[in-house]
Amino acid sequence: MRPAPLPVRDGLGPARVRLHGGPVLAELTARFGEQARAKVLAGEVVDADGVVIDAATVLPTGASVYLYRDLPDEVPVPFDIPVLYRDDDIVVVDKPHFLATMPRGSHVAQTALVRLRNELDLPELSPAHRLDRLTAGVLLFTARREVRGAYQMLFARGLVHKTYVAAAALNPALELPRVVRSRIIKRRGHLQAVVEPGEPNAETLVELVSPDGLYRLTPRTGRTHQLRVHMASLGLPIIGDPLYPNVIEMPADDFSTPLRLLAQRIEFDDPIAGSRRTFVSRREEGVWS
Repeated sequence: MRPAPLPVRDGLGPARVRLHGGPVLAELTARFGEQARAKVLAGEVVDADGVVIDAATVLPTGASVYLYRDLPDEVPVPFDIPVLYRDDDIVVVDKPHFLATMPRGSHVAQTALVRLRNELDLPELSPAHRLDRLTAGVLLFTARREVRGAYQMLFARGLVHKTYVAAAALNPALELPRVVRSRIIKRRGHLQAVVEPGEPNAETLVELVSPDGLYRLTPRTGRTHQLRVHMASLGLPIIGDPLYPNVIEMPADDFSTPLRLLAQRIEFDDPIAGSRRTFVSRREEGVWS
């Protein structure tokens, strides 16, 4: 995809809107209301070539326009984002709990991507993979557009070895270690992922590493909420999980009960440098705040 014609502003790139075709002002007003109309009339909307859209602009079906979105009101996440490693190509951080990886829904400015772009002055920063908002730990970003695809492909192809630790209850009758395999489906608009009959698409090695309920989880696939679903399926939901096995409504400003899940370690062969890379969270096992 060609670069957006508007630069990153305040850590956030412009929104891209694909058009149905016809007068742009009328379409944007019908779809997004008076705020979008005001942006067009103020000259704040451009086409793919960076040409300013005005009240008379007509564009064909499939054309795109770009504009900066209005940020929602967000509760600040009161945790820093420690940098574990940084060079010209990548930035590796120790993401805190409660901070989404990148903008989605009501979480925009309070995301690791936007905050790090601002803090590190890296407008091309982009995540090579994602962690759930409630999961803490090692998260890798690319610093330059030119290397983005190489690192993202590592994760997409399953070439990154990941290790997590989690806290959960104990069940002496449960034989561990064991490999959990299931078919996990996450549907748009649904908070929970579900296990369905069919060919397994998710696999996790579960090991008990201490008698106080600390587990090592080694995912061999990367389905949404995979570790949380697999632990709940064993009757050992991760402590602090507001989704599994049951949905619990949590106030947006309540940071007192983090999910006891930490992305502790990632290892991979660097596609640019060629060397073996290992990055480890500095958070102590069992310390979740």
